[in-house]
Amino acid sequence: MPTATPVITVSDADLRDLRARLRATRWAEPWPVDGWQAGTDGAELRRLVTHWAEGYDWRACEAAINTLPSHFADLGGTPVHYLRYDGEHPDALPIVLTHGWPSSFLELTALAERLATPSRYEGKSEDAFTVIVPSLPGFAFSPQRPTLATADQTHDLWHRLMHDELGFRRYAAHGGDLGAGISSRLAEAHPEAVVGIHLLAAAAPADYDPAGLAPEEEAYLASVAAWQTEEGGYMHQQSTRPLTLAPALADSPAGLLAWIVEKYRAWSDIEEDLSSRFSDDFVLTQASLYWFTGTISTSFRPYYEYAHHLTRRVRRVDVPTALALFPADLGLPPRSWAERTYNLTRYTRMPRGGHFAAHEEPELLALDITEFFRAYR
Repeated sequence: MPTATPVITVSDADLRDLRARLRATRWAEPWPVDGWQAGTDGAELRRLVTHWAEGYDWRACEAAINTLPSHFADLGGTPVHYLRYDGEHPDALPIVLTHGWPSSFLELTALAERLATPSRYEGKSEDAFTVIVPSLPGFAFSPQRPTLATADQTHDLWHRLMHDELGFRRYAAHGGDLGAGISSRLAEAHPEAVVGIHLLAAAAPADYDPAGLAPEEEAYLASVAAWQTEEGGYMHQQSTRPLTLAPALADSPAGLLAWIVEKYRAWSDIEEDLSSRFSDDFVLTQASLYWFTGTISTSFRPYYEYAHHLTRRVRRVDVPTALALFPADLGLPPRSWAERTYNLTRYTRMPRGGHFAAHEEPELLALDITEFFRAYR
């Protein structure tokens, strides 16, 4: 049976080591460029590194993490960490929320609280969900899967967690980024249990005739290609040679922070100021989780496994599906594109927000999830 337990206690020695490494950062030679033009802004990185070493209170964040409703389950030899928020209504619909990269379970806590206790946020008690927020294998407190074999993929672990371990006969699923793919595969593999899925991204059709594309689909694919050229370097590296990159990020906290903070800025609905969406403490807590758990290397595995066909492709999802698109996210597929793969019954263009919608716009996202699943309770 799962047990509630504190999940992290960083030793004083490990905390001193982190601060010593930050203070001893060997800085890269600056270029004559402006700000974020060629990657992470050096001045902003130095500011964050200084705060991480001198002002950031890890102990307070550690204590807050350990107050969350954490549990562990052994799923056929694969341990999985998850949060459980019981719904305030006796008929609460179970839902599993899946995060992406470079994220963690922490990004989903504000959303989970709104879904589990809507009456605290001017919602209706009967709309409550019982919310399960697992950490992906190889992220934070969930160890990586023991092999690269295709057996026991993450979506199968999620079904085992929701159905077999927690006893939910039927349940819902939501995800963005990596979590969108996992939620899609979960619904495709277990339609008898999954009542519907709510996504922030859509899997590409397994097969399609380029000659039959609508103009808006052609424009979308052109935008994806342009994004890959301008922004996709991280994905190519993590998909092809992740273990060349991993030692540097596992050894240098400043390098680790540079790798992930650039994504928070580039993929979010901000003008210029990162702090308009993400506080220093939020960014540094995410970086600290990767650092203290030593999981930046294992967090690359989903990219490598997908690129090497170790992850099953989504072909057709027949359960009811909602797609919510936030304007600053990585891609905005037209409805017709998503309908090639999904039984799409809701399509929402959000007025604001980006890739990290659960943190950027939890109220908008919670409302869309709630409205979609009313018909499937």
